[in-house]
Amino acid sequence: MSEIVGRSRRNSIELVGAKAGTAIPAEMRQALNLRGLVPASVEDFTKQEMRAYQQLMSKSAGLERYEFLANLRCINVNLFFRLVMNHFKEIAPIIYTPTVGEACLNYSHIYPFIYPCHTSVGLFITLNDVDNIDSVIENYCQSMTEHNDPEITVITDGSRILGLGDLGINGMAIPIGKLQLYVAAAGLNPARTLPIVLDFGTDSKKYQNDPLYLGTRQPRPDDETFYDATGKVLSALYRAFPDLLVQFEDFSTDHAFGLLDQWRNKALCFNDDIQGTGSVILAGFISAVEQAGVSPTDQRILFVGAGSAGVGVAKQLVEYVMLEYNISEEQAKAMFWFVDSRGMITANRGDKLAAHKVYFARHDNGDTQCSNLEEALEYVKPTALIGLSTIYKAFSEKILNRMNELNQTARPIIFPLSNPESKAECTFEEAMRCTNNRVLFASGTAFPEYTIPETGEVRVPAQGNNMYVFPPIGLGATLCKPTRITDTMIYAVSKALANSLDEKERARGELYPRIERIRDVAARLTAAFITQAVHEGNVRDQHWVDIVEANMPEGANTKAVSGLFTKRVLGEVKALMWEPASSVEQYMFEAITFENPDEF
Repeated sequence: MSEIVGRSRRNSIELVGAKAGTAIPAEMRQALNLRGLVPASVEDFTKQEMRAYQQLMSKSAGLERYEFLANLRCINVNLFFRLVMNHFKEIAPIIYTPTVGEACLNYSHIYPFIYPCHTSVGLFITLNDVDNIDSVIENYCQSMTEHNDPEITVITDGSRILGLGDLGINGMAIPIGKLQLYVAAAGLNPARTLPIVLDFGTDSKKYQNDPLYLGTRQPRPDDETFYDATGKVLSALYRAFPDLLVQFEDFSTDHAFGLLDQWRNKALCFNDDIQGTGSVILAGFISAVEQAGVSPTDQRILFVGAGSAGVGVAKQLVEYVMLEYNISEEQAKAMFWFVDSRGMITANRGDKLAAHKVYFARHDNGDTQCSNLEEALEYVKPTALIGLSTIYKAFSEKILNRMNELNQTARPIIFPLSNPESKAECTFEEAMRCTNNRVLFASGTAFPEYTIPETGEVRVPAQGNNMYVFPPIGLGATLCKPTRITDTMIYAVSKALANSLDEKERARGELYPRIERIRDVAARLTAAFITQAVHEGNVRDQHWVDIVEANMPEGANTKAVSGLFTKRVLGEVKALMWEPASSVEQYMFEAITFENPDEF
C-alpha cells in the first residue's frame, strides 16, 4: 500500500486523505505523514455516515441543513452521496425543492461559507466572458483535481427560478442541486457533472442594490444579445465536450422555448421545465385517468398558468392522447383550456397573445370571455384542474368545492404543480377535505400525509416531481449517446413511469411510485429511454444497439411507443450506475487507480 501511495502521493492526499477523512487506515496515515495530525480513531464509512446524519438532524432550520450538506459535498463527496442515497426521502427536499428555493434567495450571502473547495463548484459566465469562452472552459478543466470531461451540464441564467422570479446569479443553487439528484437518483458520475449559470445580469432592483450580491449588476440584455451570447457558450461547450448533454433550466418562458427550438434538432439537449415537467405529469395523468371513471378522450382539462411549464405539459398530454387513442391533433387539443392572468385564453380576447400561448387559444368560445378562474370553471366544467400558475392558494376552497360538485359521478383530478410550497395552488389536505376524500391528487412540492378523520385511513399525496424523469433521461442520454432527444423518447419514459407502480402502490390508488424506490425506478426508465432511442435509429453507441436489438421486449412494436424494455437492458443499465464506495478499501483503490491508471 505504501509503495502504491508513494507513486502519486500529492494527488492521493487530495483525493484520498482529504476525502476519506477519519477512515484513512493507520498505514496510509504513516505513508502520507499524517500521523499526529488527525484523531487516532480509524472509522468505517458507516460510522462517518452516522455522525453526519446526527449533525444534519441536529439543525432545525432547512437552510442550516442545506448549508451543512453543501459543505459536506465539497469536503467528502463519497460520504455526501452515501448520506443522500440512504436517506433520500428526507434529504431530497433539502438539496432541491423546497429548501433550495430558500438557498437561492440567500445564495450571495451564504456562498463563501458553503463551498470550502479548492476547485470551482461550476462555471459563472458573464457577457464579458463570452468572447473568451474557450479559455474560461479551459480554466475550469485545469481547476479540476479529477480530470474527467463533463458528460452533463445543467445551465440556467437565473431569470425564472422556480416560482421566485429573476434571481440572477443566485439561481446557481438550482443546477448544483439538480445535478446532485442526477447522481443520487440515477447514478451519473458526480465527477462528470457541470453546473453553469449565465450571469448576464438581472432586472431585479433588489439584487442590483444589494451590496452583497455576487452577480453582474446590470439589466438583462435584449433578445439579440442574449441569443448570440448563449449560442457562443453552447457552441464552445460542444466543441470542448462533443458528447455533452445540456439540460436547460429555469430560463424565462420565451427564452426557454426559443433555446429549445434552436438547439433540440442539432445537439444533445432538453429543457426540464418544458419536457421534464410534461413527462412526469403525463405519467401521473395516465395513472389518474385509469381511476377517474371518465374516458380519457372525454376529459376536459383546465390549466391555470400558461408559462413554459404549463404549455409544455399540455403539449405532451396532447401528443399522448393522439398516439394512444388514435385521434387527430385538433380533437386532442380541443380537450384543453387555459387561464392566465387575464382570464381564459381565447383567440378573440382582444390582447396580443405571447407566441407560446397561441397554440391553445380557443376559437370555439363565440362571444364568451372568462376573466378569471371562477368564471372559467363554470364555462369549462373541467374533469381535471392543473395548476402551474405560481399563485399561492389559486385553488381556493370555493374552487375545490365546485370541482367536487362538477364531478359527482367521477373522481376529480386536481394537480397543483407550482413550487415551492409558498407558490402551491392548494394543499393535499384542502383537496381531500373539499372533495370528500375522492380527489386524484399530485403536487409539485411535497405535502404531508392526510388522515381521514372518519376512518383513520392514511392517504399519501402523490408528488409529480421532475426528479422521477430528468435523472433517467440524463443517464440514458449519456449512456447510449443519441443524436438528439425526441418527444417520443421522453414519452417512453412517461409510460415506463406509469408502468413502474408495484402491486401495493396500485392497490392504494397511488399515482407515482414511492420515492424510496427512485433508484430502481430510474434504472427502469433509463432502460425504456434507451430501448426507444434504438427503435428510432437514434443511437450512436453500437453497444446499446446490439443489446436492444438482440433483446426485444415481448409485445413491443417498434412503431409504437410502449415504454417497455427487457431484463437484459435493465441489468446493463444497473451495472453502469455510479455508486459511492461501500468500504474504505474500495474508495482508496478507486481513487488511487484513477490517478494512476497505467499502473494497474
